[in-house]
Amino acid sequence: MIITPNSSTVIKEKIILGVDPGTQVAGYGVISVKSGVMSMVQYGVVQLSKYSTYQLKLQKLYDTILRLIDEYHPDEMAIEDPFFGKNVQAMLKLGRAQGVVMAAALSRNVPIVEYAPRRIKQSVTGNGNASKDQVSHMVGHLLKENLDPQFFDATDALAIAVCHHFHENALPTVSGKKTKKGAWGAFVSENSGRIL
Repeated sequence: MIITPNSSTVIKEKIILGVDPGTQVAGYGVISVKSGVMSMVQYGVVQLSKYSTYQLKLQKLYDTILRLIDEYHPDEMAIEDPFFGKNVQAMLKLGRAQGVVMAAALSRNVPIVEYAPRRIKQSVTGNGNASKDQVSHMVGHLLKENLDPQFFDATDALAIAVCHHFHENALPTVSGKKTKKGAWGAFVSENSGRIL
């Protein structure tokens, strides 16, 4: 929240952390929204391929997401929904990476919202079949930044955060408080008796 120096006007700032989990490379992007205007705070990738075991990769991913949450204090996290593929082993590994990212957010009480890859592309470019290059270009245009095209996982994560900003006002409300359909944070708050 920001209070301007010569007035009592309060401008609410929202920080959104977008994450594109992966098993070899994971992308992250942090955006700030003030009075409806988006700006990029940070983006980057977590290189996981250099770790010898899958357990080390998951630990590194978890630690990095916790560090980002502790540094930027996001109000919400947006993550890419799992997509369906033919390789079951690859899907299981990706699901574990997504679970680790979600666990890190939940451990800090950050609400989580998931978006399908097609919906993210549609929101950012207007085309659900857009290429990674098109997504990167449009995200850079929307955030008024020159993004490095070599970091597609990071620009995808920024696209996820931008998509969340575009869709958050259309989300349903429950008992006067906004909740996100499919959001783990909403599930936890609505089912507190089921938590061990």
